[in-house]
Amino acid sequence: MISNTETTLCLVIGANSAIAQSLTHQQLAQGNRVVAVSRTALAFSHPHLTSLVCDNSESDIEAVCARIAHETDLDKLRYAIIFNGLLHNDKISPEKRLEHINQYQLVQSFQANSITPALWMQHLLPILQQSSGCHLCCFSARVGSINDNRLGGWYSYRASKAALNMLVKTFAIEYARRAKKVKLVAFHPGTTDTLLSQPFQKNVSPEALFKPAFVAEQLLANLAKLPADQQASYIDWQGKNIDW
Repeated sequence: MISNTETTLCLVIGANSAIAQSLTHQQLAQGNRVVAVSRTALAFSHPHLTSLVCDNSESDIEAVCARIAHETDLDKLRYAIIFNGLLHNDKISPEKRLEHINQYQLVQSFQANSITPALWMQHLLPILQQSSGCHLCCFSARVGSINDNRLGGWYSYRASKAALNMLVKTFAIEYARRAKKVKLVAFHPGTTDTLLSQPFQKNVSPEALFKPAFVAEQLLANLAKLPADQQASYIDWQGKNIDW
C-alpha cells in the first residue's frame, strides 16, 4: 500500500531529473511521503518513498493513476509536479535557424513538453479532486512566453513550451469547475546545472547558474504562496509572474 500517516504527500512525475531528485530528498528529509513516477525506477530507496515506473504512453499513465488513486491517502496530497521535458538529446538540439527545423524534432519536442504533461493533467483530475488542497505544477520555461520572445530560434522548444502554457491555462479553467481546491502552475526554474542545460552554460554567470537543490526549495516555497484561486499562474524561480 502507498497509504501513509505522514504530514503531506508529494507526487513527483519525471522523478529521475536532477531537480526532481533534489525535491524528493528534501521532502523525505522533512518526514513527508513521496510517490515518484519515472521511466526507470529510482536508484535509491526510503521507507516513505514509493517508486513507480511509467513509460509515458497514455495507457501506462492511466494505469499508474489508477494505482495511485486506489492505494494512496489522497487527502494528504499537497503537490503534484510534472518535471517531464526535452531540450536536446543525441539526435536533436535547439534550432538556430529556420532551416534547421525538421519534423522529427518537432514531434519529439511536442511529445515530451506538451503531450505527455497534458495526458498527466487529464488523468490526474480524479485523483486531485480528492485532495483537500493541492498544487499541480508543470515545468515550463521562460522561452515558452510568446510576449517575451525577442531573440527567436529554438523553434520546437519554444513552441512546445508555449503549447504547454496554453494547456495549463486551459486545464485551469476546467479544473476551476471540477477541482476548486487545485491550483495549476507553469514554472520556470531558471538556468539550472543539469544535463538539460549543460551544453548552454558557457555564457551563464556563476550566480545565474542554480543548483538543483536550490531550485527545488524555491519551487515549493513559491507554490506555498499561491492560493487556489481557480486561475493558472506562470511564474519563475523568484515567484515573479511571466507574461503568457
